[in-house]
Amino acid sequence: MLNIAVLDDYQNVAFECANWSELAGKGSISIFNDHIHCSEPLIDRLKEFEIICAMRERTPFSKEILHRLPKLQLLITSGMRNASIDVKAANAQGVTVCGTDGLPYPTAELTWGLILDLARNISRENEAVKLGEWQTTLGVGLKGKTLGLIGLGNLGGQVADYGNAFGMNVIAWSENLTDKKARDKNARYVELNTLMSESDFISIHTVLSERTLGLIDSSKLRLMKKSSFIVNTSRGPIIDESALVEVLENAQIAGAGLDVFDLEPMPSEHPLVTSSRTIITPHIGYVTEETYKIFYEQTVECVTAFLNRKPVRVLN
Repeated sequence: MLNIAVLDDYQNVAFECANWSELAGKGSISIFNDHIHCSEPLIDRLKEFEIICAMRERTPFSKEILHRLPKLQLLITSGMRNASIDVKAANAQGVTVCGTDGLPYPTAELTWGLILDLARNISRENEAVKLGEWQTTLGVGLKGKTLGLIGLGNLGGQVADYGNAFGMNVIAWSENLTDKKARDKNARYVELNTLMSESDFISIHTVLSERTLGLIDSSKLRLMKKSSFIVNTSRGPIIDESALVEVLENAQIAGAGLDVFDLEPMPSEHPLVTSSRTIITPHIGYVTEETYKIFYEQTVECVTAFLNRKPVRVLN
């Protein structure tokens, strides 16, 4: 019988979201609800497992870590892309890497929730009312404001639709964006510096890569209006975190809505968490019942198919 590890099930819902009983008698399943940052305790936990089911980009599987998991045969990730897995190294080691489908809309919906919260102080007013206070802040409207999108692909395009529905002026930039592609999404193409300086709300929807690591640095953040907000539901390191802390502490921008961070889970004492100018969510862009049902049902499917020597959705 094979040992199967299910990692980073923070909400302890893996068994609720899929029928794992079809693996009865074929594998012994261990569910882990916590997250391990350090490689040594991670290796110690996983070294006896032949199959590991990982949540996308929570736990890294570098060449060094994979090399120290000699029993590993199958590594499954939620989603069909996971930058935290060295797929080439896994292939060289004879480890099959498989993925699952996902849903295209939950992250875009959360993005808009963060924008609305920043604009109308929803979280703050909720807490104020519970403390016995009434009308403590002054919000801003979205109609007529400029929404700047860094990335106008699938997710960025959906957020552009939301912005247009709210009567906003939508502008966009990315490395490969053109005037025509922007117009097709009812947006206007501008240079990045222009986007940073003209936008009232900036939202990031580009993938993390060598080109985008630290893309929004101190020089870019300082171009923003004092009244503007920035939202990141993509990947934390796209924004220089220390530079963001600085502009928030100095009130150089109005605020930030953040779902992703350099280190996750986020330390509770981190200045982005304690800041009065931030709305923080714990990387829940994709965390919906509908998404998790797909993730875990297809994870079980990946295990079953592998055991039948007919692996599906193979990434390597």
